[in-house]
Amino acid sequence: MQAPLELQIQTLPDNPGVYQYYDKEGKILYVGKAKNLKKRVQSYFTKNHDNYKTAVLVKKIASIKHIVVPTESDALLLENNLIKKLQPRYNVMLRDDKTYPWICIKNERFPRIFSTRKMIKDGSEYYGPYTSFKTVHTLLDMITALYPLRTCTYDLSKANIDAGKYKVCLEYHIGNCKGPCESHETFENYQKQVEKIRHILKGNFKESLKDFKITMIDLAKKMEFEAAQKIKEKIAVLENYQSRSTIINPKISNIDVFSILSDETTAYVNFLQISHGAIIRSHTLDIKKKLDESNEDLLALAVVELRERFQLNATEVIVPFPLDLGEKIKVTVPQLGDKKQILDLSERNAKYYRLEQLKQIQIVDPERHTNRIMAQMQKDLRLSKEPRHIECFDNSNIQGTNPVSACVVFKDGKPSKKDYRHFNIKTVEGPNDFASMEEVVYRRYSRMLDENQPLPQLIIIDGGKGQLSSALKSIDELGLRGKIAIIGIAKRLEELYYPGDSAPLYLDKKSETLKVIQYLRNEAHRFGITHHRDQRSKSALTNSLESIPGIGEMTMITLMKKFKSVKRLQLASVESIAEAVGLSKAKKISDFYKNK
Repeated sequence: MQAPLELQIQTLPDNPGVYQYYDKEGKILYVGKAKNLKKRVQSYFTKNHDNYKTAVLVKKIASIKHIVVPTESDALLLENNLIKKLQPRYNVMLRDDKTYPWICIKNERFPRIFSTRKMIKDGSEYYGPYTSFKTVHTLLDMITALYPLRTCTYDLSKANIDAGKYKVCLEYHIGNCKGPCESHETFENYQKQVEKIRHILKGNFKESLKDFKITMIDLAKKMEFEAAQKIKEKIAVLENYQSRSTIINPKISNIDVFSILSDETTAYVNFLQISHGAIIRSHTLDIKKKLDESNEDLLALAVVELRERFQLNATEVIVPFPLDLGEKIKVTVPQLGDKKQILDLSERNAKYYRLEQLKQIQIVDPERHTNRIMAQMQKDLRLSKEPRHIECFDNSNIQGTNPVSACVVFKDGKPSKKDYRHFNIKTVEGPNDFASMEEVVYRRYSRMLDENQPLPQLIIIDGGKGQLSSALKSIDELGLRGKIAIIGIAKRLEELYYPGDSAPLYLDKKSETLKVIQYLRNEAHRFGITHHRDQRSKSALTNSLESIPGIGEMTMITLMKKFKSVKRLQLASVESIAEAVGLSKAKKISDFYKNK
């Protein structure tokens, strides 16, 4: 009989290890690692979880299994293996359906060198895997241009060659092979070329460049300029490839670089492999979050996964924050210098990869894109709900004339223009932004309450603490404090103010949340200015028409509807004006503006 869950937790050891959660049907739910098994597992059951998925996971746990290991780094390795083997529902996904290409140096007397997606354990050497076949083709093209090797599948044993079993083919006659099948090339010379190719595949170009330069000089001294020119072309090929791969400091060698960038749903881990001052491999792994995993936990898991996948053996790794990867691996967190520049490069790669993925999602699955933006805004702005419905207010007046206010509405992060509203200020005399904001916020939400309309999840006030405080007075008067989140945005530094908090919140200038808020603020400003100009034009037109004898109130209203501004009325022909108010009045109006 299975012990109660509470008893299972109490009897867990205080050692490092891996824990596994199972549901009542015996299905694996989650695999995790811990420095202290008992404390880590207890934490799931002794605190409230803000993350919905974590709360659901805890409710489903029926039994716990654990494996004790000597160190936390051992636990990390074991966790990685168990996740890939068991594929628990609530763990991050480490599966990758791609089969990456390798470059194979075949285990045979005169080794062939070719690309493959299959690893056969026959003693052959495999370099890779590479994340792009383009990289593989580029390397192989360079190698074949530098070193003519055989491509045939003959068994070139010494006995077969001595017996004259094979004849040279077309590849020999066109210069792509030196004909080892007929002993035109010695075994020793062929092996020297293969050894140099090994260095190139490891990112070390020095040996080949050195040998080619010596050979070129010797040929030039012997007046064999045509042969020297061919060697010079090979040097150019090598140097060109190296220059495209070179990073800051050629002394930096045999180091792996890892960086991480994450949002609410996904983490992006970029990896760069550095050898002899060159980037010889780059790969970005995207990890789908299942719970509220930290960047530290995700990066540690990804480092183990990528080192195993790509068979990395570097003894030093560069990461953005400290990680425990065991005693054999040196972990470097650079603050400046060449290594910091390499880490920055890796972070840029992760960032650009994420942007590409997000653009693809936005096109292919706009609903998923919207859900991600809403979840990110909820987190960044510390809201209790996703801000699916946002309203933003902005006041407009120039030299205190015709004060107006605008309210723009965004739904699911996009403008809902049919819900935009203009407000002419009624109760405030002169240019008073604070009192105007108090008036329009009260009018907007008292009407919504009267008409039983759905309220927004977030209100944004264009202005600093003063405007926010004014809007809050109306929110309090209507009894909406706590029911609607409200913030103010100040233009100078784009700081966000919260009620009762004197310290502003600063978002990353490139964050999607800030971009949505800026879009709202700019749209409110545009909408308000447009309305303000219309009001000023109408006011000027009214004042102008009142000066014309014989023009009454109804005529003014008709002319205002048609022409909207003094300038348009001045430029209009008598016929155009007559269409609206008749020929007699049209002549009076036209004569008035001509004389004026």
